[in-house]
Parts: sequence; structure tokens; C-alpha cells
Amino acid sequence: MDLDRKVILITGASEGIGAACARLFRERGAQIAVVARSREKLESVAGAGGLAILADLLDPDSRRRAVEATVQRFGRIDVLVNNAGVGMYAPSWKADLEGVRRMFELNYFAVLEMIQHAVPHMKRQGGGAIVNVSSIGGMIPLPWFTNYTASKYAVCGLTDGLRIELSASGIHCMAVCPGYVQTGFQRNVISGKPPDKLWRARKFAITPEQCAQALVRGLERNARTVIVPRAGRLLALAYAIAPSLVDRRLRSIYGTLDMQ
Repeated sequence: MDLDRKVILITGASEGIGAACARLFRERGAQIAVVARSREKLESVAGAGGLAILADLLDPDSRRRAVEATVQRFGRIDVLVNNAGVGMYAPSWKADLEGVRRMFELNYFAVLEMIQHAVPHMKRQGGGAIVNVSSIGGMIPLPWFTNYTASKYAVCGLTDGLRIELSASGIHCMAVCPGYVQTGFQRNVISGKPPDKLWRARKFAITPEQCAQALVRGLERNARTVIVPRAGRLLALAYAIAPSLVDRRLRSIYGTLDMQ
């Protein structure tokens, strides 16, 4: 996809991956609409000519308004980037169900509803693209993050099904599965904390800019799935070939966390 002059709506865009994507898309000549809850950060990310949409995507009505505001401002919507999400560090068998429902509401149902509002516009235009930011946890179960993993597996499954459903309409669907990214994600989880070994692995984390670069390049070449960094691709391959070996490694990390 050539991104020049395309209209791109990005959720969760006040900082981190979403903000980095907005900067790169703008460099490609795209017109940007960004959605988040922080007005000050959002207006800075939107930049001159961009559209800042202040909204909490846990509110279903805000999802409709975000798409409508984008179309009203620019006349179309070419790319929807579903980036907003939240995590939870808790054993699935005793996690607070209200917290789990809240997480799924943002990580999955908001994604689905944003798509349902955007696709009719894309169909009338004759095409477009949907990018769903999942996680390496959407391909490999992370035992310290089980419910989050389940929500991201759902996003990957949704993306793969949509790709088939919408192919005849010229709408491409791509999942992005990053590993550890240097953002405020860990500070903003609903509850819990990651294992000590995972904290120590932060030195191997990628930057939001590196993740955004992989996302933009994947969109430009119409990729199905983008896994970043390379170590994540190797881990996904290892899980497909020898899942029991990966399970043992994950158990050793999980064992450092007092979650029993």
C-alpha cells in the first residue's frame, strides 16, 4: 500500500507505539487522526493538519464518534490501526472477573466495533486496510499474562478471519505481534506485576519507533502478520515446532513470580 495522502485513524495514540506510528505515517505523506484520553499529548501527536479525537474507547459510543469524526474531517478512512490496549498480570484461575471483562472490552470488543464502524466506509471507497496490534502473547501463551494472552489470541483470530471475509472488497487485514516494547504499558496494567526475570529482560526490549517501523513496512508490503523483533519470530517458530520445550522455558520464568 502506498501511504501517500491516505487517511489513517490510530487508537491509543497519545504515546508509545501509537504516537510513533503517527509520526512515521505523517512522514509518508498520510493524513492522521489519532484517538486517546490525554488531550495535551494527543494534540502534540496529531500535529498541524492532523485530527485529535479525545475519547475513552471503553465507551462504545466513543468508537462510533471516532470513525465519524475522521470521515467528516477528511472525507474517507483508508487505514484503521487498532492499537489501544491494556494488560493484567494475574493467574487466570483467580483473576478479578470485572478486571478481565474490562480488559477484553478494550482489547477485543473495542477493536471489533471500530472495525464494524470503519468497514462500511472502506467498502464504499473500494478498499482500505485494517491493522490490529496484538502481541507475541497472541501467538504464544504467556503464563504470567494468561488472560491478556487470551484477548490477544482473539485479536489474531479476528484478523485472520477478517482477511478472508474482506478480501473481495479490497480491504487488507494485518496483525502486528510485538514482544517487549519500551512503553508505559507495564505501569498501566489493571493489576499485578511481571516476573522478575521479565523485568531484567527489558534491556532486550525494542523501542516504540522500531515497532512502528515494522508496522509501517508491513502495511506497505501488504503483510499478513508482523512479528517484531526477530527473536519473537524465532520464539513463535519454536512454539510451532516444539511447544513442550517452550512451555518449560516459560514455566521457569513464571516460577519467579509469586502468583501461586
